[in-house]
Amino acid sequence: MPDTPHRATIAAELTHNALLRVSGDDAAAFLHGQFTNDVELLPVDAAQWSSWLTAKGRMLASFLLVRRADHFLLMLPAEIVEPVAKRLRMFVLRSKVKIEDVTAASVRLGIAGPVARPAIASFFDGVPDPMRVTLRDEAVCVGLEAERFLVLAPLAMADRIREALTRGAIVSGPEAWEAGNIRAGVPTIVAATQEAFIPQMVNYELIGGVSFKKGCYPGQEIVARTHYRGGLKRRMALAHFAADSDPKPGDALFSTSFGEQAAGEVANVAPLPDGGFDALIVAQLESLANGDLHWKSLDGPAVELKPLPYDIPK
Repeated sequence: MPDTPHRATIAAELTHNALLRVSGDDAAAFLHGQFTNDVELLPVDAAQWSSWLTAKGRMLASFLLVRRADHFLLMLPAEIVEPVAKRLRMFVLRSKVKIEDVTAASVRLGIAGPVARPAIASFFDGVPDPMRVTLRDEAVCVGLEAERFLVLAPLAMADRIREALTRGAIVSGPEAWEAGNIRAGVPTIVAATQEAFIPQMVNYELIGGVSFKKGCYPGQEIVARTHYRGGLKRRMALAHFAADSDPKPGDALFSTSFGEQAAGEVANVAPLPDGGFDALIVAQLESLANGDLHWKSLDGPAVELKPLPYDIPK
């Protein structure tokens, strides 16, 4: 049976993402004290979703964090990397920590679909499990899910990697990769949504991006209170827009339950090859339960809700 667009193997140049390298004797302790996940317990050659918050618990950035033997790599949207790196450096103080933007010196490639595993196996030393790393020379392959992999490597290896990993794949742009993130229920904080959400609003604890056992970090009190005392009124959902024009992150959503007051907003969106857009939205629980959300206004296009690949707590 031929592949559908959703099942085709894609090789995507992730030019919309940037890469930070954090090194130094105090790097692990420093990042552990800043991020929502447990950096000190992260093994070498493993990865985790993590985020950085304001003191009020609002997300400034979400990212994939990869631990190597002598440094960490953070992949996050290029549009926010400069202000995030600048702000993060402000907290280094006397710690032995170096934060570098190595985007220009790296290739970032996403491989996803039925042919992804054999392609990875042909180039790297095996196929990594989810959130684990396999290597070849200085190239790093991170397993995200069973058929989705991220490859980070120096520019000097770019041609070899592209030749080996794009055979049998559709070479695509970032949109196809983002569509995969959206279907996997993995949110990305972009410029339009910085400081809009606490982690639980975007299901970040459900994808392993929050540790409730680690020590203090900015915003921890808000995150812990929400976790242990409840009171969460908004959650992230997977949605489809059958629209001709592009929904954008930050666009408002409306529901009859809330009248003229916005009941939610778009977090991430990607076009589909067969038309329309898949999106991650964050909306009032009541509106999600009623399924009556509309884009931009009460009279705007209806938003179709779709199931996420993980369970949402009641």
